[in-house]
Amino acid sequence: MTQLTMAKSINAGLRRAMADDPKVLVMGEDVGRLGGVFRVTDGLLDEFGASRVIDTPLAESGIMGTAVGLAFRGYRPVVEIQFDGFVYPAFDQIVSQVAKLHYRTNGNVRMPITIRIPWAGGVGAVEHHSESPEAYFVHTAGLRVVAVSNPQDAYVCLRQAIASDDPVLFFEPKRLYHTKGEVDVDLDLADAPPMGLARVARPGTDVTLLTYGAQVTTALDAALAAEDEGISIEVIDLRSLSPVDYRTVTASVRKTGRVVVTHEASREAGVAAEVIASVTERCFNHLESAPVRVTGHDIPYPPSKFEKHHLPDLDRILDAVDRVLDRPNSLTGVDL
Repeated sequence: MTQLTMAKSINAGLRRAMADDPKVLVMGEDVGRLGGVFRVTDGLLDEFGASRVIDTPLAESGIMGTAVGLAFRGYRPVVEIQFDGFVYPAFDQIVSQVAKLHYRTNGNVRMPITIRIPWAGGVGAVEHHSESPEAYFVHTAGLRVVAVSNPQDAYVCLRQAIASDDPVLFFEPKRLYHTKGEVDVDLDLADAPPMGLARVARPGTDVTLLTYGAQVTTALDAALAAEDEGISIEVIDLRSLSPVDYRTVTASVRKTGRVVVTHEASREAGVAAEVIASVTERCFNHLESAPVRVTGHDIPYPPSKFEKHHLPDLDRILDAVDRVLDRPNSLTGVDL
């Protein structure tokens, strides 16, 4: 095991995938000589050369169009979208073409494209640099959507995404780039948990807390704080947002009878809404209370000095736990 930051673990995953398969190449804005704005691709240009680590123009639609052509020719392009809010110029290619080519060609054309997106808030960034667009892609059939929460998952899931014949949206939480963790860099993918499998990050018995990305850390902090009051929270890291591993999720909810879902993205029609609807359909007779979601607000992402009020924090999550346990909470006495 090696201690790596999440950024370094992604770098190691890219390096391993490129070494294993000469058809894997990396492309994006400033990924070569600069090594990426977060230095995630640092050193890859020197090792693999300019034909496999490609600095592109500042044109996301052009980057994705090129990636489609490369995939047609048998390559496995890994596209870096420099920031989450920059993915929208490439949205048409991703949802209209990349997601549908395999289906439209009756399986004859595959799109093994991995789209890396530094994602979400908590880093004090400017407009269009802290957005959470995952629900757009979860809604699109034909795309896999993955959100990692720790260095080990970042390393393994990225290699799995690159090896997949499906297009994968790979969301990397920016505020965890410098978080360190143990990484097994020699792990064989055949021995790794499948990319679509959820992870029980902390076992518990009273409440199931579902989340993904950087919110996993906040959820674990909430579970630790609740323990002081005798409340046992089971934290589930979804990891895959499309498809969702409902087998792991429903097993937990049927055990605890209560569920809270939290994410940074907006509340309206977000991932939490779909997860809660699906959990309710599967676990209705096991639920002891109505599920609760804790999300970002339905506003454009705020200026950095206000983002702490936008991101779901410890207090908001613990308040939701109190609600599902029918304990005194912020809505006690409020007629809904």
